Amino acid sequence: MKNVLLIISFLCFSFTTLNSDSLDKLGVKGPLEFGKTMFKLAWSDQPRPNYYIQEYLPEGESLEKFNQMISIHLFATDIKLKVAVKLKIEELTKRKKTDGVCNFIVTESPDGKENIVDFLLGESKGDAMTIVEFNVYRYKQVDLGNNRTGIMVYAFSKRSYGDEITQFFNTLKEDRVKYLNQMIGAKLPTVAVSEKQVLK
Repeated sequence: MKNVLLIISFLCFSFTTLNSDSLDKLGVKGPLEFGKTMFKLAWSDQPRPNYYIQEYLPEGESLEKFNQMISIHLFATDIKLKVAVKLKIEELTKRKKTDGVCNFIVTESPDGKENIVDFLLGESKGDAMTIVEFNVYRYKQVDLGNNRTGIMVYAFSKRSYGDEITQFFNTLKEDRVKYLNQMIGAKLPTVAVSEKQVLK
């Protein structure tokens, strides 16, 4: 259980290394549409038996340096939704101590069955900011069949680099509302994993 909590609290702001393994592990081959942009499956992994991640990029973008990304995180565990969200909040609160732009807002759906965490992150080299990233994470408990449940996080990330960061901040207020509305209105994919996959 401890490992599960550590995985869920992992902050998905890593600079992913390109991996040739783009095999669909969740039954979501894509492409996925978000904000009238199509995202194709670019990378997938199962770093732990009960944790899956798949990343999708627009045509022409790369994992090493992208501007937009859709990702699906699946935690095949019976952890409660509120606990998963709480762990993300704790992690972002900790990051704020070392990341001057880090900030977050948590929103709960009217029926209490979903949460959205939108947050801002930054990376700097010396006194210069090199990367800024806005994220919208939509948390939902999903049915995996055979009396199994899991937590799916459907995520959108928007990045900017170097000289483009000033413009990113100038439009962030309006862009945030746009991305939140797009995420709220997005049709969530149906994920599927077998018990054999979880025991892998």
